[in-house]
Amino acid sequence: MLKNLKLNAKLNVILLIFFLLIVAVTGSSLSVILEKNAQQVVADRAALIMETMLSVREYTDTRVRPELASRLYEEDRFLPQTIPAYSAREVFENLRKRDGYQDYLYKEATLNPTNLRDKADKFETEIVNNFKEQSDKKETRGFRNLAGQKIFYIARPLSISKESCLECHGHPKDAPRSQILTYGDQNGYGWKLGEIVGAQVVFVPADAVFRFSRRLEFVVIGTISIFLLLAIILIDIFLRLSITQPLRKMSQWAKKVSTGSTSEEFVHQTRDEIGILAASLNRMKVSLEMAFKMLNSQSRR
Repeated sequence: MLKNLKLNAKLNVILLIFFLLIVAVTGSSLSVILEKNAQQVVADRAALIMETMLSVREYTDTRVRPELASRLYEEDRFLPQTIPAYSAREVFENLRKRDGYQDYLYKEATLNPTNLRDKADKFETEIVNNFKEQSDKKETRGFRNLAGQKIFYIARPLSISKESCLECHGHPKDAPRSQILTYGDQNGYGWKLGEIVGAQVVFVPADAVFRFSRRLEFVVIGTISIFLLLAIILIDIFLRLSITQPLRKMSQWAKKVSTGSTSEEFVHQTRDEIGILAASLNRMKVSLEMAFKMLNSQSRR
C-alpha cells in the first residue's frame, strides 16, 4: 500500500503513526502517574486527620480526664468529655461543619460499644476482625463505596492498653453510676486488657480528587496533542517546500531535458542536499549537450 503513495503522503502517514504512538504512550503513563498521585493525596489527607484525632484522644486522656474523673462517681450526670473517643468524635464533627469537609467521616467503630453510634457496620466489623486475627497489623487502608461515592479509608486497631479503660468497660458493677444511668449496663462491657475491641477509621471522599486528576490528564494530553499536531503541520509544510516541491520541479525539468529541451538550467538556491542534486542535474545537462553536439558533428561527416 505504501509503495503506491507519493513521498509526501508516506511522510504524513509516518508522522500520523508517530503522533498516535506518542499520545497513547503519554496518555497511559500520565494516567498511571496521576492515579498514584491522587491516591497519595487522599491518603495524606486521611493520615493527617487520623494523627489529629490521636492527638485529641491523647490530650483528653492525659489532661481532661484526670481533672473530671472524680465527678463521674459523684454526679448523676455522665461527663462524656472525659472519654477520648467522645472528644475525638466531637472535634471531628465540628470540622465537618466547615466547607469542604462535609463528606469526611471519622468513627471509632467498635464491636460492643457503650454508645451505639459507634457500632461497627458490616464493612467495619470485617476490618476489626482482621485486626483481631492479625494482632501485629498496625494499619489497613483502601477504598470502599459509600452512598454512591468512592471513599478512601485508613483504619488502625483500637486495643485496651490501660487498666483505667476497664473502670468503664470491665464489669458493669465497677462502672461509674452516671455512666450506667446514661447508657445502661448492657453495652460496652466485658472488655479485657490487651483485647482489640474496635478500629479507628477515617473516611476521605476520593471522587473529587480523582475527577480533578482525570481533568488534568485530559488537559495535559490535549495540550501535548495540539503541540504535536502543530509540529506535524510545520514539518509537513517544511517537507513540501524543501523536498517534495523541488523534487517535483526536478522531475518536470528532467522530462523536458529528455525530450531535447536543454536551453534552461534547473535553478535551486539552497546548498543543501537538494541543491547538490540540482547542481548535479545541471552538470548532467551540460554533458548531454556536449554529447549531442559530438553526435551531430560526427553525423555530418
